Amino acid sequence: MSQKITAIRGFNDILPVPTKDNPIVTGLCQEVEATLQDLMRAYGYQEIRLPIVESTPLFKRAIGEVTDIVEKEMYSFLDRSEESLTLRPEGTAGCVRACLEHGLTYNQTQRLWYTGPMFRYERPQKGRYRQFHQFGVETFGMTGPDIDAELILMTARLWQQLGLTQVVRLELNTLGESAERADFRAALVAYLEQHKDKLDADSQRRLASNPLRILDSKSPETQAVLADAPRLGDFLGEETQAHFAALRAALDGAGVAYTVNPRLVRGLDYYNKTVFEWVTSELGAQGTVCAGGRYDGLVEQLGGQRTPAVGFAIGLERLLLLHIAVHGQAEASEADVFVAAVGEGTAIPALLLAERLRDALPDLRVLVNCGGGSFKSQFKKADKSGARFALVLGQDEVAAGTVSVKWLREEREQLALAQQDVATFLKENHTL
Repeated sequence: MSQKITAIRGFNDILPVPTKDNPIVTGLCQEVEATLQDLMRAYGYQEIRLPIVESTPLFKRAIGEVTDIVEKEMYSFLDRSEESLTLRPEGTAGCVRACLEHGLTYNQTQRLWYTGPMFRYERPQKGRYRQFHQFGVETFGMTGPDIDAELILMTARLWQQLGLTQVVRLELNTLGESAERADFRAALVAYLEQHKDKLDADSQRRLASNPLRILDSKSPETQAVLADAPRLGDFLGEETQAHFAALRAALDGAGVAYTVNPRLVRGLDYYNKTVFEWVTSELGAQGTVCAGGRYDGLVEQLGGQRTPAVGFAIGLERLLLLHIAVHGQAEASEADVFVAAVGEGTAIPALLLAERLRDALPDLRVLVNCGGGSFKSQFKKADKSGARFALVLGQDEVAAGTVSVKWLREEREQLALAQQDVATFLKENHTL
């Protein structure tokens, strides 16, 4: 017997029903994705669709060669032309590349969104997978704190619409401009060098390559060392402080609660000024559901003119797991109406009846039994489908041009209707 082929570790199937390994179902995915798309429409944002594969140098230039993503996590390979390509590990770099290539940032403002799979080679665990899905928003050409505030208010509205406001909290920081950050970095490195033997191994490695990430260390010993370290806030100029103050005033005015976290730095090199994360305690170690910030230098870094930019990304798997943790697993419903065909010569009339109902009521979900089966087996399928009504076409009904209507979720008397009256009955008795 040949060996059974299974999915690659960290690459998950998403099915119509929950499994032991994955509680996320396609129905919930569609529901949340629809909420996100409606939210984007309400704010006037436009969709951009980006390639899954990009040139490897794009991510090295954008993300930074000494980040964990570039050093350890990217899926890169040589194609037949010996060009190095990479499965995208995040969406911002590809979005900037597309905007530059097609002239979308030159003397223009853009409000864009995208969604799709991303790829990172990490140890799979709950809420962290090798193929995962993100929903991202990127904006270009707007310098003020008002657009930073709009993105945060947009995400706050999303939690409200999904019923998650009570289980997420906003953390906020400012990283300043590159010169301010460089001065802080020098002071931080000088301080940490004096306490190097007390830092965890990852922090010791980052000391020479990416010392700001040490601020985000989960090691208690490292955090104890950082207690007396220089503070980034002491190196920020007046303009940076005014930008951050105006952002906070906007959030205060909108009633959005937040915590200023001076150790929030984000994992990518391109951020400046505003950074933010929405975090939760409901998912264990993988508590960041949404993260973003300002990256005013990235367009220039990738070959364009200096362009103000700010965005965020939501990990959809984490968002869906959080939704399930809070609201539970919703009962799957495949249909509003189930059409049963019982007896010889009834299958095709049942199909045609269903087509007429779909013509008359386009929002009605009609599931037709196909492949035969006894009356009892078809009613089991009807009940499992979640439908409210079963329409039964037997040989007698076909001959008479009628249909029997059975209520599946309520104790009501079965009806016999002329087939031409079924659409009117459903319109009057079912909320579409």
